[in-house]
Amino acid sequence: MSDFASGFVPGRELSRAFYAEVVRPLLGRLPHGAALIGPGSEVLAFDTERSTDHDWGPRVLVFVDPPEVAGLAARLEGALPDRFHGYPTAFGSDRAPARHGVVVAGFGAWARDRLGFDPRGPIGTADWLGASWQRLAEVTSGEVYHDDLGELGRARANLRWYPEPVWRYVLACQWRRVAQLESFPGRCGEVGDELGSVLVTARLVEDLMRLCLLMRRRYPPYAKWLGSAFARLSGSAELAERFTEALAARRWRERERHLSAAYEGVAALHNRLRLTAPLDAAVRPFFDRPFQVIGAGRFADALLAGADPAVRDLPPAGAVDQICDNTAVLADPALSSAVTRAVHPG
Repeated sequence: MSDFASGFVPGRELSRAFYAEVVRPLLGRLPHGAALIGPGSEVLAFDTERSTDHDWGPRVLVFVDPPEVAGLAARLEGALPDRFHGYPTAFGSDRAPARHGVVVAGFGAWARDRLGFDPRGPIGTADWLGASWQRLAEVTSGEVYHDDLGELGRARANLRWYPEPVWRYVLACQWRRVAQLESFPGRCGEVGDELGSVLVTARLVEDLMRLCLLMRRRYPPYAKWLGSAFARLSGSAELAERFTEALAARRWRERERHLSAAYEGVAALHNRLRLTAPLDAAVRPFFDRPFQVIGAGRFADALLAGADPAVRDLPPAGAVDQICDNTAVLADPALSSAVTRAVHPG
């Protein structure tokens, strides 16, 4: 038995012990997969003591062949404890409904519900673009405890990161988002709209943070954990300081100075990827206006110039997170797919 010290126990640690001490002995020789994946801050290792106040506790997903699902779920229902090491095993969310910390499912059905497709086989471009970054992070993060069936390992390997053509396209579309706004902090400030300048700067900082994560092959999580995920990137401290200073600046010229330093840092990261020939990483005037920009469209053009025609010719809108930020859409694979296919009908 685990001997947890008093105080907060991270969900990954708690769930690992729950599987080993309670769930695994109940499964006997039944071939299965077991993991902590899916929704929940503990899957991304962002949970804290605050997380325990609702919909949190030891939980495990058990994947078996579809004909075994109903029988195993019924068998476990009466065998699982109400509490484990002081934490309740039943809570009212979609993470572990009615199974006392255990969800029993066939992997294919579970994955289609979470992503809109089965990642054990080939994944098409439309599937990649229609899956939200949060959902992709949830399936590729967490921990796998057991994988007799080989499904978890195969699916997670397939989803680990975009194929290079899709990656190039998503990066290019993220640079396009920066290009759409990069002159606006100065333009707003020039007419005395410092609040508007701050708001646009905040949007640029958010897009640049996501761009950095994408360049480092990390699926950006949703807004609550974006800053935490960015802080975990090695070498991100200097950029984080520039972003913070840009947002804290009281005047647009100062804001532009810090944002320019951030632009140049992100451009240097792009050059280190070697996906394109090196591009000038210095800021420059926005046409003949007195606003300093990085010329983000240059990076998008260079990325797509070397891309597969199948993605190069797509509309420059990107994946679903780059098209829409509505949680109701991003959390629903059917809606995410519908939005993406409306933009990419081919």
